[in-house]
Amino acid sequence: MTAAVQDTTIRIIADKAELEPESLTADTVLADLDIQSLELAEVIFDLEDEFDIDIELDTASAWERLKTVRDVIDAVAGLIAKGG
Repeated sequence: MTAAVQDTTIRIIADKAELEPESLTADTVLADLDIQSLELAEVIFDLEDEFDIDIELDTASAWERLKTVRDVIDAVAGLIAKGG
């Protein structure tokens, strides 16, 4: 995972959670941020646009698979490595 992917992902999540990016770490639990399904969907859309990738997750499976900021970062990095 590159620092750019991590920093951008944290910035996008922090923006939707209305927090400063510095307050988040890779181990931050998404549920602790009170991110609702609409905000999670917006995070996913923003990440797709930012990194030109396609994240194929419906909201229900996203909640099951993406528990921490690190989970989101790893998913994004994996998709980038596969070429989107």
